[in-house]
Amino acid sequence: MIRYPRLTAAISAVVMSPLLHAQEGAPASGADTIEEVMVIGQLGRYSATKSDTPILETARSVSIETALDLREKGALNVADAYLYSAGVFGERYGFATRGDWVSVRGLDVPEYRDSLQALFGNYNNTRPDIYTIEQVEVLKGPASVLYGQGSPGGIVNVVSKTPRSEPFRELVVEGGNFDRLQLAADLTGPLDQDGQWLYRLNGVYRNTDTQVDHVSEEALVFAPSLSWTPDDRTRVTALLNLQDTDSDTGSQFHQVDGTLRPAPDGRFIDQSAYTGEPGFNRYDTENRSVTLLADRFINSTWSVEGTARYTEGESDYRQAWASFIGGDRWVYDEGGELYRDGMVPRTFYVADNTSEQFATDLRARGSFSTGPFEHELMIGAMLQDVTTDTDTAYLYALGYDFSTAGPDEAPGDRFWINPLEPVYNGNIPDGDLIDSYFNDAPAASTRDPGFYINDQITAGNWNLLLGLRHDNVETDNGVTVQDDDATSYSVGVLYGTEIGLFPYVSYAESFEPVVGTDNVTGAALKPRDGEQIELGIKYQPGNGGAFATLAWFDIEESNLSNPNALVGANSQQEGVSTIHGVEFEAFVPFGNFRWETNLSRVETENPDGYRFASVPRDQASTWISYRPGGAWQGLKAGAGVRYVGDSWDGADALRTPSYTLADLMVAYETEEWQMSLNVTNVGNKEYQATCLARGDCFPGEARSVVARFIQRF
Repeated sequence: MIRYPRLTAAISAVVMSPLLHAQEGAPASGADTIEEVMVIGQLGRYSATKSDTPILETARSVSIETALDLREKGALNVADAYLYSAGVFGERYGFATRGDWVSVRGLDVPEYRDSLQALFGNYNNTRPDIYTIEQVEVLKGPASVLYGQGSPGGIVNVVSKTPRSEPFRELVVEGGNFDRLQLAADLTGPLDQDGQWLYRLNGVYRNTDTQVDHVSEEALVFAPSLSWTPDDRTRVTALLNLQDTDSDTGSQFHQVDGTLRPAPDGRFIDQSAYTGEPGFNRYDTENRSVTLLADRFINSTWSVEGTARYTEGESDYRQAWASFIGGDRWVYDEGGELYRDGMVPRTFYVADNTSEQFATDLRARGSFSTGPFEHELMIGAMLQDVTTDTDTAYLYALGYDFSTAGPDEAPGDRFWINPLEPVYNGNIPDGDLIDSYFNDAPAASTRDPGFYINDQITAGNWNLLLGLRHDNVETDNGVTVQDDDATSYSVGVLYGTEIGLFPYVSYAESFEPVVGTDNVTGAALKPRDGEQIELGIKYQPGNGGAFATLAWFDIEESNLSNPNALVGANSQQEGVSTIHGVEFEAFVPFGNFRWETNLSRVETENPDGYRFASVPRDQASTWISYRPGGAWQGLKAGAGVRYVGDSWDGADALRTPSYTLADLMVAYETEEWQMSLNVTNVGNKEYQATCLARGDCFPGEARSVVARFIQRF
């Protein structure tokens, strides 16, 4: 039988963590450093898989980026964490301040924190701050057996920083272009002599402008946590997370003619152009959450654990943008020229959003044998209860007369703007006008109790994973209350060879409720169903230094809206989407260098036969880091290249060209301090991350230059 310890070198390889430095702040001496890398990089009981089984022995594709990886590659937000992963698109809508838009295997996926869902609705929450995160994990493919309703693309899970028994303290000062200033602190260690009480304090203050004119951000984050370990079999941790962010929206929804193509007069809209109105626009968010993590080893066979969270979130969102008025969105005067050299109407949008969540996940684990079979059994019960409330006012194309395709006589063009040469006149809708459009919508709620069982069975070189879950989801959108029952299955088989090859095959399912009534059948709409078959092979040589995985997958999502060409259908949900592709990830250390490479190809087809919107078919990335020894010990350097292939608009009519970007890092550290410089998009390449069929484009991220000084004590 091949047995691998839970803290194998595979963990550190897959997470692409440098082996010489456990984390920013660990002492530079050997054994302690390697141990810390493994602790940070391993899958744990609050990870995406809810298991500490190493990735090498898991019959699924999982990618991890640790806090050290993210700092090394210059990630400034969670979306940047996905830029060096196969099959994951982290910059789906370019530069953004409202959220972290990520697709996995061509599909939007939910975001979890410590294995409980963290974001809900549209703009009802604050995006997590990357400094409070220990690592970011991507579980690829359907995950309903573990998490209930969700996307067939998978999930992303961020792992919070929690208290440590060894004292560690750091203060961080960052400065960069766009007048970026960030101060951060991370303090942890024991509170008492016996080490039964451990604490951790994380705090962040950030004030920065951005690549978009008039868009700035001021953020304050406070994330303390406390652990109680009365004995070596019990641990209880409470985490508080308070975030307050005042900002504006980076996405300006610039029209295609003026970005991807020239405007009618041959000019282009500057990527920094702001089509909002200072004094009106804002995107202010607050988030308050309390999380409890608890585990107890009962005996050598059984243990129990639980997670629970209560969250309140709210956002005050106001934005003006150039309106979608059809065609190329430009307005022409009677002579056929651009109206007033490019003036176009604007839409003014107001949203007051809130969310409230209570969630808990209780699990019992058993580790035992039945004859030649060794079992790692997990039995769980999960409850998610979420309420979101979104009240909006949508003032569309103010001052535009659709009958004459010109200004309306009453308001005229006083709310309009020229995206080519924006001027801000302070004309914004007054309160009475906004109130006349305001829609105080009813709150929506989802209650999802689920029960699941997973058994990982080992016999000799064989590893078999069986999973079963049943959910009963009640969804209330304020108008309709709908109950959906779903049973999900998963199975995986992996074989470990003596030479380090681990071939595997797996099958998994997902479901996602759709609220409404089928106008053809008269019955409630069925949940969207997803299923995936994955074939792969993982490889790690005997020395444990390198790691590689190759995976092929085929996903089908059904019960979608009917394709346009389907006439006389028996229901409204006969649409099917298909996704298939291949992914390759590898990590190879050689000498003082570490080399990571990621390749993927994703083929998609929606029910109408078109490629998915904003999903590149091909992606490739590589990162090389250098850690010399001897007289140069303490120096660190890294360089990466990212390629993102062409993507389409969802109707195969508009192609967004591919782009290639480069990133650099150089640093020097001692046990007490570190100085570093990160540059992303070194060439300051201007590109469009995606363009949509509705007629707008999303500029990509401009060059970022950030210098960082860390003092440890």
